[in-house]
Amino acid sequence: MSNTDDLKESAARAALDLVKDGMRLGLGTGSTAARFVDALGARVKAGLNVVCVPTSETTRLQAERLRIPLTTLDETPELDLTVDGADEIDRELRLIKGGGGALLREKIVATASNRMVVIADESKVVPALGAFPLPVEVVRFGLLTTMHAIEAIAAEAGCRGAVTLRPGKGEAPFVTDQGNLVVDCAFGTIPEPEVLAFALKRVPGVVEHGLFLGLADLAIVAGGGGVKALRRPGA
Repeated sequence: MSNTDDLKESAARAALDLVKDGMRLGLGTGSTAARFVDALGARVKAGLNVVCVPTSETTRLQAERLRIPLTTLDETPELDLTVDGADEIDRELRLIKGGGGALLREKIVATASNRMVVIADESKVVPALGAFPLPVEVVRFGLLTTMHAIEAIAAEAGCRGAVTLRPGKGEAPFVTDQGNLVVDCAFGTIPEPEVLAFALKRVPGVVEHGLFLGLADLAIVAGGGGVKALRRPGA
């Protein structure tokens, strides 16, 4: 196991301390979130009583294998806590998410939760968002028109860079659990995330973007000096 794997494991296990018996949980997607789900499964096997909403089919299958009780937002529309990873975290706990392609469900679940806690290794903490290409989930219809509109409206928000369709297997593009496509926006830096987030919502073909703003209350970050908690200012 690499050092990064160790750090992800440490962050995931620290987040498990926030889980109480009887909680309704959102389960994130990605390599760090998967470690949390594994740890939660062991706790459930030992008698912990929780019910969970997965943010992707991958996470759902993992939770089912571990016999973690699952529900849906239709059955359980309000959750106590969501634990998820992030591709980037800034000092205000603004996030870029969607590297795994589950950003739409992740944002819906996070918004339905009283608290969102992010778990990560220290490499994900950045001074400014944008070095990680921003994922944007889009519909298939009018794809090139949507991509051009994203480029134009992002430029108005001070962001310029290549907007590319995410590849999948073989010649096919990557397809989300909702049947949509993902474009990745290599802006390099996002000077005003709130401005860009508002702008992207104005593009008709955009379903959702990977800027998670004002959603995370706490980030549990594992590094060489141990595990530390970062709190959103004002949260």
